[in-house]
Amino acid sequence: MNPALAAGLQIALVVAVLAILYVPVGDYMAKVYATDTDLRSGDLRIESLLYRLCRINSRTEQTWYGYAGSLLGFSAASMVFLYFLQRIQGVLPLSNGLEGVSPAVAFNTAASFVANTNWQSYVPETTMGHITQAAGLAVQNFVSAAVGMSVAAALIRGFVRVSRGGEIGNFWVDLTRGSLRILLPFAFVIALILLSQGTIQSFQTGFASTGLDGNSVTNALAPVASQEAIKELGTNGGGILAANSAHPFENPTPITNIVEILAILLIPVSLTRTFGTMVGDRRQGLTLLAVMSTLYFGLLAVTLAAESGARGVAATAAGSMMEGKEVRFGIPGSALFAVTTTGTSTGAVNSAHDSMSPLGGGTVLLNMLLGEIAPGGVGTGLYGILVLALIAVFVGGLLVGRTPEYLGKKLGRREITLAALSVLVMPSLVLIGTGITVILSSTGGYLGNSGDPGTPGSIHGFTEVLYAFTSASNNNGSAFGGLTVTSDWFQSSLGVCMLLGRFLPIVFVLALAGSLSAQRKTPAGAGTLPSTGPMFVGLLTGTIVLVAALTFFPALALGPISEALQ
Repeated sequence: MNPALAAGLQIALVVAVLAILYVPVGDYMAKVYATDTDLRSGDLRIESLLYRLCRINSRTEQTWYGYAGSLLGFSAASMVFLYFLQRIQGVLPLSNGLEGVSPAVAFNTAASFVANTNWQSYVPETTMGHITQAAGLAVQNFVSAAVGMSVAAALIRGFVRVSRGGEIGNFWVDLTRGSLRILLPFAFVIALILLSQGTIQSFQTGFASTGLDGNSVTNALAPVASQEAIKELGTNGGGILAANSAHPFENPTPITNIVEILAILLIPVSLTRTFGTMVGDRRQGLTLLAVMSTLYFGLLAVTLAAESGARGVAATAAGSMMEGKEVRFGIPGSALFAVTTTGTSTGAVNSAHDSMSPLGGGTVLLNMLLGEIAPGGVGTGLYGILVLALIAVFVGGLLVGRTPEYLGKKLGRREITLAALSVLVMPSLVLIGTGITVILSSTGGYLGNSGDPGTPGSIHGFTEVLYAFTSASNNNGSAFGGLTVTSDWFQSSLGVCMLLGRFLPIVFVLALAGSLSAQRKTPAGAGTLPSTGPMFVGLLTGTIVLVAALTFFPALALGPISEALQ
């Protein structure tokens, strides 16, 4: 089939299914995170039992610092548990004969999965046992995703509520409801679909088979379908097998490829509807969706063009545009998957991003550098684009000489400062981490591509490092495979970037939610900048692109842009 036609059919199918599910899923999540405290009486029996066991009063509202304290405490406890679970896995049942994980890898992995990054500096089949995978990593796939959605719900309440104390909800209730009412049932349905298509689900260690060369090989088995579903739905991305979604046991057919793409996009896209429903103006959600769609499809078009034919003489001489791609999915399925996972915080891959053309690889890198808000991760994409919307409104207010307002809440010095701090975290981590790494003489040997300064090899080596710190700081998890990240420097530095890139913006966003919640609503006046419609779509899109362009253009010029011009 013609690649353009194949791409068009796959995109049309994804868009059609999302359009069908957009309203019911979005409105359902709005009910789950209802702002009316009277609805807390609607706890499920299992939820009420959990609250009693954990001594939680589900009807108590928290201020932003109480909410943030609960979130940080829960995440810290999760990280400690996951670290020690990896260290002692050798004495656990179903360990597959594997020993405990080394301290450096255990720290990096614990930070990764708690931060919803799922960066993997290890080979899963030979490092993690079934208990570690199921009781540790898979559980974090659920709760880390629920944490992101909780923060988004708290920020929405900041716009909706008028509370003298600045209460923004109850973290424990939001965490429980997000896990039990949204992620668990949705993941169960997706897992059943994957099972029906051949994705494996087994607690056996593996089985032997004879390869085409006549030699006997051992094929790893694992409870893949259950973890694959939440890995994609929760925009986590960590594969239970090393080849990730390129492995035929994880992603066996073109149908499962589409299902996984839909799973990745479902919650982030539908959360715009949730936002519109909760604030009482669904045009607000559609406006955010229009911005996300503009960025997503623009980057997808560039990636498809780069990978389908515009790869240049060097790519043609190298052999094939299919290098690093699965023949089951082809270029359209690989490009669609790559843009989807880097536009969210998923990081799952069904092809080798390191084998993409300089332009294609640079595009998926830019997708992360935009802040992963097209459409972003579960929760993180929504609160990320809302923060940028506040920046855009502030810029618009300066142009008309009026105090900026958004959804009836004035944006003063405190609100804009918190929004700016949240936006600045990721660029600081990416640029500082990349800068330190490339000047350290001890890290050069870990680059899969090296050479004299200015040569294509050295340029690509720089891009690999930039991609790694971008992925970690954005909590994405994908990587350029040519970079070896097993040294103590990479394990520790990337782990720190994951934690700071995740939790610093969360603290700033929750503080912003508390500040907004404590305000009275201001009726829109004649000079109020409208936050819906084509004009605001253009303003917000331009703000997002401009912030990324001013911040990252020098780094991109040294990496993928220079490589593409070689």
